[in-house]
Amino acid sequence: MVVCPIALAVGCNKCPAVSVCPLKTTLGDYKPPAANDPKGPGAKPK
Repeated sequence: MVVCPIALAVGCNKCPAVSVCPLKTTLGDYKPPAANDPKGPGAKPK
């Protein structure tokens, strides 16, 4: 559940305080970019 008002409005990744927010995974919807990218480092080529 997203509790942070900024995360509700625009999402954690667009928040100007995402780099210093200690509760982004608890109160917001933050997911690290590397975890969402299946073509990132370590992906197997087809």
